[in-house]
Amino acid sequence: MLKKKRSLWLLTTAFIFAQFAWLGLLGLWIYWYVSNYIIFEQVGTKLSPQIVINSPDVLIFSGGIVLIVAIAVVMSFIFRYFIVQMKMTNLYDNFIANVTHELKSPLASIQLYLETLISKNVDETRRKEFIALMLKDSNRLKKLIDTILEVSRLERKVISHHYNIYNAGAILPAVARNSMEHFRMPENSFTIECTAVSECVLDNAAMQIVFDNLTDNAIKYSPDNLQIKISIYEKSDKIFIEFSDKGIGISGKDLNRIFSRFERLSNPNNPSVRGTGLGLYLTREIIKSHGGKITVKSEGENKGTSFMIEIPVYKDQSGSYLNTLLKRSSKNEIRDDKDGRE
Repeated sequence: MLKKKRSLWLLTTAFIFAQFAWLGLLGLWIYWYVSNYIIFEQVGTKLSPQIVINSPDVLIFSGGIVLIVAIAVVMSFIFRYFIVQMKMTNLYDNFIANVTHELKSPLASIQLYLETLISKNVDETRRKEFIALMLKDSNRLKKLIDTILEVSRLERKVISHHYNIYNAGAILPAVARNSMEHFRMPENSFTIECTAVSECVLDNAAMQIVFDNLTDNAIKYSPDNLQIKISIYEKSDKIFIEFSDKGIGISGKDLNRIFSRFERLSNPNNPSVRGTGLGLYLTREIIKSHGGKITVKSEGENKGTSFMIEIPVYKDQSGSYLNTLLKRSSKNEIRDDKDGRE
């Protein structure tokens, strides 16, 4: 990290020096051109009557200035490109380190249980307990791999969603409860309120990923007071899903970064949290694919976090975005059927 910070500092210093160099060259160019013209205009005829003072060539003068400014602008773009690449490299390195840890932890756990079962005479009760723990770790691995593959498909624009028309008041609470059950949340640790009655267009499996990621995020960042509230309502042809927790919250400077790819926010109040930095990025992309948007707000550290999802109410309008999603899903289902028969 120290080496990368030093490289960034050297790059910044080189850019600033180059900019001063180009500005100095521009200043010298203007000074030389103007001063020479003034000198010849003032004393040229006194020295020799044959000297003819022509007006300055404005085209050459302007062209030189434009050329120097263009070079400076190009250097600015190059500098910005290098800065972005360095940040992406840093994020990618962190992602690799986090993924490696996320893979090694459950694998080491599964290996330990298997070695114990092979080398020792374990009673039936402990055997079932070990198997249950291994299944939990294998599901954790599967979820991690599925997330990485899903993001990869998103990046390559080859993701295949299956959208259908649902009643929001029926499907969304069911998806939310599935997440609570998946993470074995106690009944007194969450509430689900729903007043929405309109229809919406959803990919059920994709929306389950959204709720799972938000639930997992709330669990990770609520070490002492795990309380989740999910409110589902509609307003102005929009269906709103407010997902709130009472965890450690997010500082204002980090709110704009939270949905970035590979981004993981470090918090001294909860340093043991691990992750890939892909969950909320994937969540945002899924919501965008539904024609909606997701925002986040927090009053500050230790004041909880609230995610607000907006998706459009379904209306059977020709040429609408939601109907385009439904048509695309129909084509995907036909393609899947053909692949299955083959």
